[in-house]
Amino acid sequence: MAQTLRGHGHSESLGAGKAIAVLTSGGDAQGMNAAVRAVVRVGIYTGAKVYFVHEGYQGLVDGGDNIKEATWESVSMMLQLGGTVIGSARCQDFRTHEGRLKAARNLVKRGITNLCVIGGDGSLTGADTFRAEWSSLLTELVKGGGITAEEAKKSSHLNIVGMVGSIDNDFCGTDMTIGTDSALHRIMEIVDAITTTAQSHQRTFVLEVMGRHCGYLALITALACGADWVFIPEAPPEDDWEDHLCRRLTETRVGGSRLNIIIVAEGAIDKHGKAITSDDIKTLVVKRLGYDTRVTILGHVQRGGTPSAFDRILGSRMGVEAVMALLEGTPETPACVVSLSGNQAVRLPLMECVQVVSKGGSFQNNWNVYKLLAHIRPPSTKSGYTLAVLNVGAPAAGMNAAVRSTVRIGLIHGHRMLAVHDGFEGLAYGRIGWDTVGSWTGLGGSKLGTKRTLPKKYFEEISINISNFGIHGLIIIGGFEAFTGSLELVEGRAKYEELCIPLCIIPATVSNNVPGSDFSIGADTALNTITTTCDRIKQSAAGTKRRVFIIETMGGFCGYLATMAGLAAGADAAYIYEEHFNIHDLQVNVEHLTEKMKTTVKRGLVLRNERCNENYTTDFIYNLYSEEGKGTFDCRKNVLGHMQQGGTPTPFDRNFGTKMARSPPPLTGRIFANTADSACLLGMRKRSLVFQPIAELKEQTDFEHRIPKEQWWLKLRPILKILAKYNIELDTSEKAHLEHVTRKRISLESNI
Repeated sequence: MAQTLRGHGHSESLGAGKAIAVLTSGGDAQGMNAAVRAVVRVGIYTGAKVYFVHEGYQGLVDGGDNIKEATWESVSMMLQLGGTVIGSARCQDFRTHEGRLKAARNLVKRGITNLCVIGGDGSLTGADTFRAEWSSLLTELVKGGGITAEEAKKSSHLNIVGMVGSIDNDFCGTDMTIGTDSALHRIMEIVDAITTTAQSHQRTFVLEVMGRHCGYLALITALACGADWVFIPEAPPEDDWEDHLCRRLTETRVGGSRLNIIIVAEGAIDKHGKAITSDDIKTLVVKRLGYDTRVTILGHVQRGGTPSAFDRILGSRMGVEAVMALLEGTPETPACVVSLSGNQAVRLPLMECVQVVSKGGSFQNNWNVYKLLAHIRPPSTKSGYTLAVLNVGAPAAGMNAAVRSTVRIGLIHGHRMLAVHDGFEGLAYGRIGWDTVGSWTGLGGSKLGTKRTLPKKYFEEISINISNFGIHGLIIIGGFEAFTGSLELVEGRAKYEELCIPLCIIPATVSNNVPGSDFSIGADTALNTITTTCDRIKQSAAGTKRRVFIIETMGGFCGYLATMAGLAAGADAAYIYEEHFNIHDLQVNVEHLTEKMKTTVKRGLVLRNERCNENYTTDFIYNLYSEEGKGTFDCRKNVLGHMQQGGTPTPFDRNFGTKMARSPPPLTGRIFANTADSACLLGMRKRSLVFQPIAELKEQTDFEHRIPKEQWWLKLRPILKILAKYNIELDTSEKAHLEHVTRKRISLESNI
């Protein structure tokens, strides 16, 4: 966390003499506060003045105290709050020419020529109209004496950057809008709670979620809970859907399930545009099947609560990018939206996004996976191939979702699927059999059992069992041991012909340290656990004197959890192995925190990755801060431990696990596989899922420290430091370029 980072440039003086206003508009979304906080702090860091606009566009029109200068401290303790602290309102006045004229005058009088708007497509369209009219509004104001010619000259052009805050994820050009992940968290908490009562009473539950024109929340919920049916506006069902639905529910019950879950988006319609309501579905199920059926309409609870770690990080990253886009803007630059694609920040022309209303490939992909898992029956003719699935390494939430998806997709391909218990050890001792995976999606840990044992010492026994059980391919879901164990199996092929079968690794570990993938199943759940715990720990100090918390996170030598939790929880420092630090750096951090504690700030948070330094232990850092903070603050420490591996998986991990497992290794003819591409890892790389031979990934791996040699998230560390008020240089050399939205129309086949 030292102030030694030096980049390319001019970021600290980029905003000198400039003013930025930030407003939130339209429906509220969790994570908006993280975006506001980042805009304010990065704006101040660049030397700009930053203004809050309270109550959205209404505040812009009304002016006065609604437009206030923001300070560093004014955005403290905002990260964990839901909704928007600066307020939002639907505004009719701004839709009128007179209203926009007032808004323009209010901005010009304060010298504000940069506007950051956080809202949905209606809010962003309004901002673009405002910008297009800016010159004529100034001319009119000068003529009417509202502003002087000198003021008009100084404010000759208006820069606008948008961030999409919408729980519906209904904006083209971005993978996730701010608030969507948190809304899914709320929905899944309710679905999990309802599932237990539904199983107790053998009930059918019809759940209605938000989404008047967009079925994203409904679709992802259905994927994440293994729902029997989902109704979304984008894919009206066939005319005889009632028969299909009743047959599906009956089959599920006959198969031994004690419950049915049906998800309905509030905008669901049939082929003729007629609404399909949750009450219609309940009436149908009761009338035709006689099942005890209940309807739950989730309503505004989906917008509420604290934002997830993902939304906080997304909001923070977008806020930083928005300030950079504003300050680098010229009169020729189109108004843009900053968004996320894969793990990359991108800038997109605002009006292109608003005009392209079709759903992107990600939505289509989710829809295809859901149809495959929920509605396609296994073929009557079998493929003749047998695949075995096992978990290796430490348990990670989402592993069970990946196993369920693997088994179901395998069966759909006509394969025989075997479950291996207790990892490579179970493969050696023949703990191999069949498991029913129906309700596994929402379960934490590993139902198959998982061990860190590597296979080398069991080659003889493993080969015999592969032969005895007729196994033609292995799907290994796990962490770093899954990777190293698979490398051992490939080495063993030279001596044991039975090991010459395709292997596919799906990364699943809280540490997110498997080479070949930007994300691992389980890391998001661990990150949310740490973030929630940090919130509670910080809250525990409310009302006490100034206090600093030293918190140790898991991750082995990998600093992913410490860094990302630092961003999500608003940490003052995050010590990790990948960014070496010394006693001087620790001293700088302590002094920095001491100065901060002399202001209105009352709480400090320092994260330490468990293996970041063998000498600067958690106890050492705690003692150092305690000693140096005497008279200014006191210290507490927490070692979070194995709670980071537990809990039910987050919607992201359920969905990620489900989608990662949908690509079984290709099987044709007699299986004898000893080429490099017959042992692959399926990883998320920037914007897509890719198979990579594990032999190639060896070169990218630091085996001693069990981490990839290059890690994308290290580029986010300067943001963490700037948001904690360190005066460092932000490297803007790899900035997001303006991209264009691909106009793809995708028709979602509804024949399920």
